[in-house]
Amino acid sequence: MKKNHLKKLYVDELKDLYSAENQLVKALPKMAKAATSPDLRAGFEGHLKQTQEHVARLEKIFEALQESPKGKPCKGMVGLIEEGSEMISEDPEPAELNAGLIAAAQRVEHYEMAAYGCVRNYARLLGENEAAELLDKTFNEEKETDAKLTKLAETVNAEAMKEEGGQEAPESNARKTKMLKKTATA
Repeated sequence: MKKNHLKKLYVDELKDLYSAENQLVKALPKMAKAATSPDLRAGFEGHLKQTQEHVARLEKIFEALQESPKGKPCKGMVGLIEEGSEMISEDPEPAELNAGLIAAAQRVEHYEMAAYGCVRNYARLLGENEAAELLDKTFNEEKETDAKLTKLAETVNAEAMKEEGGQEAPESNARKTKMLKKTATA
């Protein structure tokens, strides 16, 4: 692929990410409001601040490229957010809602990790070293958020199972308490 073709793809993908992140800035407060778990709500609120930083990083990259970040709506994120909104509107039981919100958030994180990984690699190939560092930082933050969601899901999913009248997951109460404390401090 010629360098100028890669640069065009790089800019297009950055625009897609810019749209995705801005959509999340609007969606995360709704997810936080819907969450009944205080830890999950706090996680969404914290990720909102982080997402705003991601937008600012992308704006810095666009400024260096002398390009506009606007003009490309991210249809993938539209779909992911729509799925999460649909689940909220179905008014499930609280623990089921929290489990569903985590699943929706993890789909978003995986989408973002894939996108940031690609544009970070494009930036490296194009010699956009400062941009590559910023993109790598965001990529790593998305991975960390996904890991936090996975930990939180262990407790939330067990609660959803109990809500259904099922048996409690085989983990001990001490382990649950330890995980909740870790998540709250993360």
